[in-house]
Amino acid sequence: MTRSPPEAASTLSGGPSGAPHAAPDDDVPAPCLASAPSWRELGIRLPMPALADEEGPRVAPGLPPVVDAHVHLFPDRVFEAVWRWFDQHGWPIRYKLHTPDVLSFLLSRGVERVVALHYAHKPGMARALNAYVAQVAKDEPRVIGLATVFPGEPGATDILAEAFALGLKGVKLHCHVQCFAPDAPALQELYEVCAQAGKPLVMHAGREPASPRYPCDPYALCSAERVERVLKDHPKLKLCVPHLGADEFDAYARLLERHDTLWLDTTMTVGGYFPVPLPRQVLEVRPERILYGTDFPNIPYAWDRELKALVDLRPGGDALAGMLGGNALKLYGEVGC
Repeated sequence: MTRSPPEAASTLSGGPSGAPHAAPDDDVPAPCLASAPSWRELGIRLPMPALADEEGPRVAPGLPPVVDAHVHLFPDRVFEAVWRWFDQHGWPIRYKLHTPDVLSFLLSRGVERVVALHYAHKPGMARALNAYVAQVAKDEPRVIGLATVFPGEPGATDILAEAFALGLKGVKLHCHVQCFAPDAPALQELYEVCAQAGKPLVMHAGREPASPRYPCDPYALCSAERVERVLKDHPKLKLCVPHLGADEFDAYARLLERHDTLWLDTTMTVGGYFPVPLPRQVLEVRPERILYGTDFPNIPYAWDRELKALVDLRPGGDALAGMLGGNALKLYGEVGC
C-alpha cells in the first residue's frame, strides 16, 4: 500500500483544501469496493443517440496547455471497421476522420499534444498497428504514440519490446474488445515488461460503456477489485484506467487514495452524455492523477464538449493545468516530474 503525497490537496471547489487527504494505515483492511447501482441496473444501454450540440472553433484563450490523452488512431481500413461497429452497436460517430485529418483537426484547434491509442482486435495485428502509430509519431512530434498487443498471443513480450524500440511511450489494452480480465494470467508478463521499461499501461478495465455486442461480457471480466489486485501484484506498474473507471466511480476514487501508481482519464464521463450524475468524488480525491481525454474521433457529440465541461468545474490551484495537460505529460515522461 502506498501513501498519498501532500501535493494532492487541490480541490474542485476553487482552491486548496488546507490539508492533504489521508490514506488508510497499512494495517487497515481495504474498504468494500461495492458502491452505487450499476449502469445496467439503471437501465443505461448501448446503442445511444448522437447529440447535435454546438462545437467551438478552438480551445478557449487563456487556458493552460491542453493534451488530449485519449485519441484513437488507426489505419484507414481499421478505422472504417470500428466506425461501422459503433454506428450499429455503440453510438453514431460524428467525426469520421482518418489519421491525418484527426491530427489536423485537433492541433489546428489549439490542442497542443495528443496521446495516440489503438488496440489489436485479434492476434497477429499488433506489430503492424504499432509500426503504423510509431511512424505517425515520428512524422508529427506532437503525437505521443502508444503500442498495443493481444494478450496471450505468441511472442507478446517481444512485440512490446519491439514497439518500445520504435519509440512508443506506453501500451493500450481493452478488456472489452480483447476479452480478458485485468488479473488474467496472460497479462502478468505484459505488466512486468511495462513495469521494467517504465512504460505506462492504459487499460480499459472499467465495466462501461458496455455493448451487448461485445464478444464477452465486460461485467464478468471487469471490476475495481480485479484492478486493485493488479496494482498490488505489480507495484511498479503505472496504470491508467479510462472513463474514470466507469461505472464504479466510488470504488476507483478509493483506489486512487490507496495507490500511487494509478491514474484515470475523463473520457466520456464529464460532459453529461450518459444519464448519470457527474462523478465529482473521483475527480476531487487526487486531481494530480486525472487526465483529460476524449475518445476523439469516435464520439457522438462536439469535440470540445468535455473540455468545456471540465473547465466549467473550476478546479482550484494547479488542478486544472494538471488535468488539462500537465498530468499526461508527466505520466509519459514528456516533462520533469
